[in-house]
Amino acid sequence: MKTVPVRAFSASITALSLALAAPAYAQQSSPDSSTTDTKTDDFHSADEIVVTAPYVERLDLLSGTSAVTGDILAEKTRAQLGDILASLPGVSATSFSPGASRPVLRGYQGNRVAVLTDGIGNIDASNTSADHAVTIDTLTVERIEVLRGPAVLLFGGQAVGGAVNALDKRIPRAIPDEPVHVDALVAYGSAARDYSGGASVDVPVSDRIVVHVDGSYRNTDDTRTGGFVLAPSLRSELFDFATRQAGAGNAAGAAETRGIANERGRIPNSAVKTWTAAGGAAFIDDGGNLGVSYSIYDTHYGVPDRPATAFTAPSGSIVATPVTIGMRQYRADFRGEVNLGDGLFDKLRLRAGYADYTHTEFEGSEIGTVFISQGIEGRAELIQNDRNGWRGASGVQYQTRDFEAIGAEAFVPPNKTRQYGLFSLQEYTTGNLDAEVAVRFDSVELRADTLGLARSFQNVSAALGVGYHIGDLKIGANVSRTGRAPAVEELFSNGPHIATQAYELGDPNLKSERAWNGELYARYDAPGAALSATLYTNRFDSFIYEAETGAVEDNLPVFAYFQKDAVVWGVELQGSKRLASFGDMNLSVDGVADYTRSKISSGGGNVPRIPPLRLLGGAELSGGQIDLRGEVEWSDAQTKTAAFETPTAGFTLVNASATWRPFGRDHNVAIIASANNIFDVTARRSASFTKDFVPLSGRDFRVTARVSF
Repeated sequence: MKTVPVRAFSASITALSLALAAPAYAQQSSPDSSTTDTKTDDFHSADEIVVTAPYVERLDLLSGTSAVTGDILAEKTRAQLGDILASLPGVSATSFSPGASRPVLRGYQGNRVAVLTDGIGNIDASNTSADHAVTIDTLTVERIEVLRGPAVLLFGGQAVGGAVNALDKRIPRAIPDEPVHVDALVAYGSAARDYSGGASVDVPVSDRIVVHVDGSYRNTDDTRTGGFVLAPSLRSELFDFATRQAGAGNAAGAAETRGIANERGRIPNSAVKTWTAAGGAAFIDDGGNLGVSYSIYDTHYGVPDRPATAFTAPSGSIVATPVTIGMRQYRADFRGEVNLGDGLFDKLRLRAGYADYTHTEFEGSEIGTVFISQGIEGRAELIQNDRNGWRGASGVQYQTRDFEAIGAEAFVPPNKTRQYGLFSLQEYTTGNLDAEVAVRFDSVELRADTLGLARSFQNVSAALGVGYHIGDLKIGANVSRTGRAPAVEELFSNGPHIATQAYELGDPNLKSERAWNGELYARYDAPGAALSATLYTNRFDSFIYEAETGAVEDNLPVFAYFQKDAVVWGVELQGSKRLASFGDMNLSVDGVADYTRSKISSGGGNVPRIPPLRLLGGAELSGGQIDLRGEVEWSDAQTKTAAFETPTAGFTLVNASATWRPFGRDHNVAIIASANNIFDVTARRSASFTKDFVPLSGRDFRVTARVSF
């Protein structure tokens, strides 16, 4: 093939004025996740793709990585990203509703977790509030990665909790060998009567140009749960309220209240309907590549209601008008790469996205509040050639968002966010020793012109990591200093938010949140066995958190943002071991354990909504045509709660799955049957705002078919 000269890309590069890099393709054979599917087919690599720094061969100095792909991703696919990843070490989910669930990493959520699409932000509103859906199509995405620890400062100092990156093929990365390449998945789940399917098609139209189209559809009913919909504390509150209603002569109201307290079976108003469509094209040659894509994400989902007994007169009704959310995002993406030769720099990589987002909260059939957001994010990165063990990358980043809420319950004023970033990451390897240094500068401007308020912040973040190899064992330590500017919602919120059923109150005087972060780790990777252990701590100056105050405004509980010092520490363990082989069948076991403890300093109590101790163990029999797996997940009760936060009961879930490849492992056809929560347990996530009235799914039988040809 002909080499494309650098000038062929220069016009696009200059016009974009973008920043920090498209991540991507460093290869890592990682023992860090037993749930990582490493089976090879013609569209999923057997190697891990590390979320960041494409020049790094093994970026495991500053953080470990986990990934979900292939048959494992197909079996776990759910409506929202958080629920797919919740079995990985250190990962939980907000589980606000079946239609809105964002990842929780090491107890952090919202603005402290970077959720990325192919290396840049989602450019949606999922980080502004727990009720907002993540605009990632889990039916057509080909890989989801989790990066934890200090290394994620490459995506900004705000991502102290970690980063989640979803990789799709909307901008193709390679020319298919076939005239037409098709990937498809269809699934049915019994708990929510979930019908879903997605497919993508790649067509090479020449030896250097590939065209891609994909689409998906999901339609679910209200989700079934194993026991009572409401938690015991909320049921008790309702029964007390019913007694007061009966004493006031309101027998009908008392009966209605008792009926809601005893509700079980399905979570009311939890149905989801989502569709997506996308198209893209890429030019790929020895001199580099250039590609674009355009996509639509459309979803409509219910927001389950908390019976508002504490804020309703004894003679009133506790049945609220159902709230649903309709959301659509139009998005355009660009990715480019120029090979620069054998000099100091190896490649120039570019990545950019633009999104037009509209989100409407309906109260019954009436429009309550409309959220409108338009945003751009771009990254550009110069990657250095490896010179005697020294390699690195330096880049710039730009983000902008114009956000407006319209309606009587617009809890945040119209606002604008502008952010610029510079970073450099350098790595050096000599013998058995690895060392890495990263530094980043961020400048953020936040404006709410209707209030006459504007704040600007500058933060410097830096990280240092060392690791030492001793045979199959690697030990290391990392330390970083990170800075995060307050988000618009933390500064300027002031009003009722009907979807979260809270009056949200920001603090315009918040200052930047800074933290010292440290990790100690050991990773053992040998044939047939792997073990990873990480101990981490974060010490915050001016930690920003949202907590219930006990006050009531507009018949809603007031949740306010506060700022105090805080200490977070935790541990993550993961291992796997092959026990025996029987012909072409292998018997193995694996396990995960994680724990996070978070406290506000100077007697401030516990940080709200932190996951408790969790243990997960599984056994798997795998072969050429059939895989059989069973697992048990135990979650401890969470009693270390913040003021006005209710405790969360512990639970044990038992799951099983079977994967059949009728034509063998080398042919990309798989039929997967799974049974989740076999014993129909009522389970609630402590990280969820809605845990007391939105439990997890009850017993769920799923059948999934996945093909690639």
